[in-house]
Amino acid sequence: MEKIWLEKSYPPGVPFEIDPDKYASIVDMFHKYTEVYADRAAFINMGAQISYRELAQQATTFAAYLQQDLGLVKGDKFAIMVPNCLQYPIALFGALLAGLTVVNVNPLYTARELEHQLKDSNTKAILIIQNFASILEKVIDKTPVEKVILTSLGDRLGTVKGAIVNGVVKYVKKMVPAFNLKNIEHFNKALAKGEKLSFSPVTICGDDLAFLQYTGGTTGVSKGAMLTHRNMVANLEQAKAAIKPQLEEGKELVVTALPLYHIFALTANCLTFITLGGTNLLITNPRDMPGFVKELAKYDFTAITGVNTLFNGLLNTPGFSELNFSNLKLSLGGGMAVQRPVAENWERVTKTRLLEGYGLTECAPLVTLCPYNQTHYSGSIGLPAPSTDIRIVLEDGSDAKIGEAGEMWVKGPQVMKGYYNRQEATDEILKAGWLATGDVACMDENGFFKIVDRKKDMIIVSGFNVYPNEIEEIAMSHEGVLEAAAIGIPNDASGEAVKLFIVRKDPNLTKKSLINHCRENLTNYKVPKFVEFRDELPKTNVGKILRRELR
Repeated sequence: MEKIWLEKSYPPGVPFEIDPDKYASIVDMFHKYTEVYADRAAFINMGAQISYRELAQQATTFAAYLQQDLGLVKGDKFAIMVPNCLQYPIALFGALLAGLTVVNVNPLYTARELEHQLKDSNTKAILIIQNFASILEKVIDKTPVEKVILTSLGDRLGTVKGAIVNGVVKYVKKMVPAFNLKNIEHFNKALAKGEKLSFSPVTICGDDLAFLQYTGGTTGVSKGAMLTHRNMVANLEQAKAAIKPQLEEGKELVVTALPLYHIFALTANCLTFITLGGTNLLITNPRDMPGFVKELAKYDFTAITGVNTLFNGLLNTPGFSELNFSNLKLSLGGGMAVQRPVAENWERVTKTRLLEGYGLTECAPLVTLCPYNQTHYSGSIGLPAPSTDIRIVLEDGSDAKIGEAGEMWVKGPQVMKGYYNRQEATDEILKAGWLATGDVACMDENGFFKIVDRKKDMIIVSGFNVYPNEIEEIAMSHEGVLEAAAIGIPNDASGEAVKLFIVRKDPNLTKKSLINHCRENLTNYKVPKFVEFRDELPKTNVGKILRRELR
């Protein structure tokens, strides 16, 4: 990549390089900004808010509890399995202050998925929302987890409101199945204990692991991407550099509807806006679109991030078009392709551009981003983030010409250290400092990139990666299935949906029974929406099923 040549496309105020060592760790960054913006609201959820000063105090208290009461030490793995609520940032920064490696866990995981992640990461302790404690109960004895911290949705909303919310969730909506777990502590009691304990500061360097962020990588079973403090600091500096000219420090409020356990919201919202002294408005249940719109009406929000399906859902929810968008400066889409009709409708309704970015878990995640001063939707994923090099590589290993499609390779300080305890998988994706993304892309004469297709067979449902191998394995575990193949098909609601092709062993096998079997073993977004029975599946001469022919 010719850097001087590319600089002509960068918008005013965006540097071509950043300093990935500006802070020794996320903790150093956290200390700085919680002091500078001490009196400003850091997070808001269900009307309750926590200031930067309070966040720092409560995170330190939680860190003391993790150290002194649980006996966790630097490098231990700590899992967080909660939706967007105030407990998340308190636990996140508490764990990082204590020098722990955070393992983010999707609260909707099935028992099988949860067991794999906890075992693979060697997690010692977990914070879990009690709604899903019954799932943990099924597998905890098969995992290294020694201590469970339970929390309820309303725990940080204040005594009265918290009690009401928790009562409604448990007794009215009956969203807390019965469970029986040992060695548990409740989140608020953990904080109360921590207040009486002394926190011992931990020396953390850039190469220490901040996160084990689980992803399927390019294929197969879920793997833990090792993201160091330096990886994260670098990506925060990259993201901040790209959007800073459009924003004002200490005056922004970003809508955080995507879950914080996902790398997109974790970096783009939670961490990046802390470096801007911004406020994160946490939306716990964005699937409740009318409730989401009602919440938005209460705030003068200045930024919002999401996936294509979320923006489309808002646009089609009554009342959204009547909201006040006069303060909205930044709308950022990622996780899946932003569709032209959605982007153009968003601009018509909100009078702001919907900028598209590209990233992946292994890059913490930002790789490219459309310029903040882009005047219209282009279908491009934008320009490389500062300090990021990109190659478009052909099958023979040579570099593609302008406009020619090939696999996108990325190099930069945000590229992960590797996959946790999976050297073979690491070697498949990291090549002499370059990360092979598995995505087919091309670059135009101005340095803008566009995704053409995916090299692998990965399916993206509402911004989440779904891997055919996993779906097929679950389908094949049904006694009535002889052969199975999974592909993604276009879907207006989720971008793509999972479709299963099945050769039956039992002629009486029904679509309904097969989908129910999958639902028992897979998170909802992975469950096939369509099933087609066939007499045989297309195969290579060595017997490998040809998914591309099914597509």
